[in-house]
Amino acid sequence: MTSEGQGGAPVFDGKVIVITGAGSGVGRASALAFAACGAHVVCADVNNAWAEETARQVLGAGGTALGQLCDVTKEDDVVEAIRVAVDTFGRLDIMFNNAGVATPRPGMGLVDHTFEDWERLVAINLRGVFFGMKHSVAQFRRQGGGGVIVNTGSVAGIVGWGGTVYGATKGGVNQMTKAVAIECAAEDIRVNAICPAGMPFTNFMAPAAAEGSTGVDRAVGDAVAQMHPLGRPITAEDCAAAAMFLASDEARNITGVLLPIDGGYVAR
Repeated sequence: MTSEGQGGAPVFDGKVIVITGAGSGVGRASALAFAACGAHVVCADVNNAWAEETARQVLGAGGTALGQLCDVTKEDDVVEAIRVAVDTFGRLDIMFNNAGVATPRPGMGLVDHTFEDWERLVAINLRGVFFGMKHSVAQFRRQGGGGVIVNTGSVAGIVGWGGTVYGATKGGVNQMTKAVAIECAAEDIRVNAICPAGMPFTNFMAPAAAEGSTGVDRAVGDAVAQMHPLGRPITAEDCAAAAMFLASDEARNITGVLLPIDGGYVAR
């Protein structure tokens, strides 16, 4: 396998990847990007219609993909997504634990959070990544030959920015990323995380938006962009490109890294 394709893009010919939260936003952009570079993609999402739509878009662009219902809070669902990848394509090479949810209501303080808010954020953002890491590492060990995990963390897990409970879950993701990277390094299992800042033009920041719509107007997007020193909004495609690099052979000596995609926010 060559390390780069046309235009310098990584090549994933025949590599098999499971992407959670693939029904929209970063997950959908990543599914399309990985597939365009030759990967076989399992598009896993709690919304099966969205997962199937992502798979249809990949197939329509000439790639290889299938949709898979997966609620990452349920261990059996995560196990099943990996099993489908292995049974369909023969193995698992990359696990992208991307599924996550934002603070329920913008501007919430700590005391505004209910127990239900806490349980939901922890279950999806932290427990879901735990299940994905646990069962992908187990599959990599069964296969031999190493593997790659990419997690979606957040700058909110690096600095005190964003909702407190959300930031705590992403801080947990970031810490698990580093710990498992060290634990599995001798087996050539690499583990890294992308850490986006605010992404105004995705469903992540507009959870009530209909699929395919950002639900965020240009003024809000511009305001979020101005939070970043570079002054540009963070896009799903920016995150997909970073995930592809970390999953590629070009990053073969990179593990345990928390890569901010934040226009310089955490560097201030």
